[in-house]
Amino acid sequence: MKAIEKLTFTDDYMFGQVMKDERICKGVIERLLHIKVDHVELITLQKDISPYYETRGVRYDVYVKDSDKVYDIEMQNRRHTNIEKRTRYYQSMLDVDMLAKGANIKELKESYIIFICRTDPFDLGEPCYKTKTVFEKHPEKIFDDNTHRIFYNASAYKKESDPELYAFLQFVSTNVPEDGFTDEIFDLVEKNKIDEKFRSEYMRCNIHDYDIMEEGREQGIAIGEERARLEAARNFLSENIPEETVSRCTGLTLETVQQLAEELKIYAAQ
Repeated sequence: MKAIEKLTFTDDYMFGQVMKDERICKGVIERLLHIKVDHVELITLQKDISPYYETRGVRYDVYVKDSDKVYDIEMQNRRHTNIEKRTRYYQSMLDVDMLAKGANIKELKESYIIFICRTDPFDLGEPCYKTKTVFEKHPEKIFDDNTHRIFYNASAYKKESDPELYAFLQFVSTNVPEDGFTDEIFDLVEKNKIDEKFRSEYMRCNIHDYDIMEEGREQGIAIGEERARLEAARNFLSENIPEETVSRCTGLTLETVQQLAEELKIYAAQ
């Protein structure tokens, strides 16, 4: 757990809390997309979407909705593998979530998946990557499904291209404010650090995440130990050690050892 005093705007929990401020959230979207946002209807932090209990859900850093658009804004402090498929999955979950709430396919909102990356996500040296789908034999024709996937490389953005966006992305890279907007973000970060409610919630969330991590670690250890016992039993059986002895030495039930012995016989016969 990172010490509260060392948190910056780019840390997950702090990023979400600052983006709860509607004016800052609108300002970030307007700078990233060069559009005017009149209002936002919903700002959800660490939004979990899992339409059905048996499906793998997704957790968005900041999920924003207005009258005709939805935005998923992700802050990336480190490189992730398969970022392309990650955005594909995020997009699919956005659509399923809207449809699950009763929307008709024709009513699906224009959606933006935005990754703010502190390092170059694709190592191509570009400050911004935007993807689009075109027809293979007609590349001039865009397949317009009203979805957008945009990746900002904060480390490579140039001031000459857009001073406001540069100041914001430079702040993401360095944590040093360079204009009024980033000054406002920086001040809100510092206020949150001394806010008792924020501190309490930050500790609670980290303890919860730590408990989940520990539970997963313990389950992983248990699975590893079980696999080790099964492998040891197979080795003993291959040396013609009696099944009862194998059961006693490995801690496996006699029924499990007998099943392993049958599997080894079938494998040997093939």
